[in-house]
Amino acid sequence: MFDLFPAFAVPILIFVARIADVSLGTLRIVMVSRGYKFKAACLGFFEVLIWTIVVTELLQNLDNWVNYIAYAGGFATGTYIGMLIESKLKVGTIIVRVITQNKFEDLTEHLKIAGFTITSLDAEGGFGPVKIIFTVLKRKRWNEVVSIIETIDPKAFYSSEDVKFSTSEGMIDRLSGKRNPSDRLLGLRKGI
Repeated sequence: MFDLFPAFAVPILIFVARIADVSLGTLRIVMVSRGYKFKAACLGFFEVLIWTIVVTELLQNLDNWVNYIAYAGGFATGTYIGMLIESKLKVGTIIVRVITQNKFEDLTEHLKIAGFTITSLDAEGGFGPVKIIFTVLKRKRWNEVVSIIETIDPKAFYSSEDVKFSTSEGMIDRLSGKRNPSDRLLGLRKGI
């Protein structure tokens, strides 16, 4: 396949192709972990197609050690670029937990005004009574919720984790207002 190109260009093509297939692989793993089956399958198809072409070319040119360096360098770079792409796409849903001692009312009011749905609990912390606030949101709104928390109660403890399934997914989509880039790219919603 790469026979059409001059010999010096083959390592460059291997490098670029490896970046593409490993980036797709990184995104595929993210889609699998978040339950997007069809998107993961589509990404996997193109990932393996590119990988097969690259490996075929590499095996046909076993005498050129530069190809090995290009292959390994493309893998490392593709991993990094795949992670950058994933952080920009912000695909999926997360649950955020906030533990606050002092500014519960202000914090909940600001979160509600911003359109976040919340659930709160009374709890006992190491230094006395605390309130725990839970909210489920699209990952693309992470910076917004953190900004509210840090502005209203900089001493609050907060954490998040991925949500693979939520019964209120439609409500979360309506509150966030827009479809995420991977949904627009593949034209599908989770669960359809």
